Amino acid sequence: MYLAEYPDKLMLLDGASRADIPHLKDFIEHQLNRRFSDLKLVVVTHMHPDHAGAAHKLRDLTGCKVLSAKRDTHWYGGIDGWLMHLTDLILARWMANRMRKPKRNLWYPRKLRPDIELVDGECIPGFTDWQILETPGHTDRDLSVYHSEQDVLYVADLMVQVKRHLIAPFPIFHPNQYRYSLQRVFEMNANCLLAAHGGEVVFDEEAYQHIVNTAPTRPITHLRVIKIKMKGLVRSVLRRKKSEKPDE
Repeated sequence: MYLAEYPDKLMLLDGASRADIPHLKDFIEHQLNRRFSDLKLVVVTHMHPDHAGAAHKLRDLTGCKVLSAKRDTHWYGGIDGWLMHLTDLILARWMANRMRKPKRNLWYPRKLRPDIELVDGECIPGFTDWQILETPGHTDRDLSVYHSEQDVLYVADLMVQVKRHLIAPFPIFHPNQYRYSLQRVFEMNANCLLAAHGGEVVFDEEAYQHIVNTAPTRPITHLRVIKIKMKGLVRSVLRRKKSEKPDE
């Protein structure tokens, strides 16, 4: 999580998870010596549990506003969306277990109710020194946030750092849009590039080419991965049955 700090207000990048709220509150009140209600805006870059999960609850607790990309439909809309929302929560729980984190309530509404919806290039109300950039690919509504004066760019899950390498996130719903977003960020050559998973990262030519070369060229989504796994399982079972069949 990143906080943009001003004398009279705070802006949170990004919406975090419900489990992060006590840590955020403690940091604001005891590290910054500020009131929790100084949090005036939460930017939700996309709808995954660790980026949108705390948004509504933070608004209830602090009176802050919630900002997201302007879209006509909900990311988790319909039956498929309901299943994807549930899957994402399960994946978040699984990742927390791998990181040996204590069990916490991660549930959050699958339909975001933002106070502010912006499109590419618009400045953030109340924080007009920050600009919204649309960088889709991971989902259809990913946002990055740019501060031109300090040349700081927060790219959320556009890239993740694993074992000192920057790689594409999972899932990738729109591979072509993802590559365009990568190119756009690379060409901006921001002085400070912040990722949700990896902190401040170095996005040089080598890192850019590595992601481009390793990123999927076809959609890699929850349903597609499940189908691939199921096909592999069926093939394995058929091969085993064939090998066990006695010769005639």
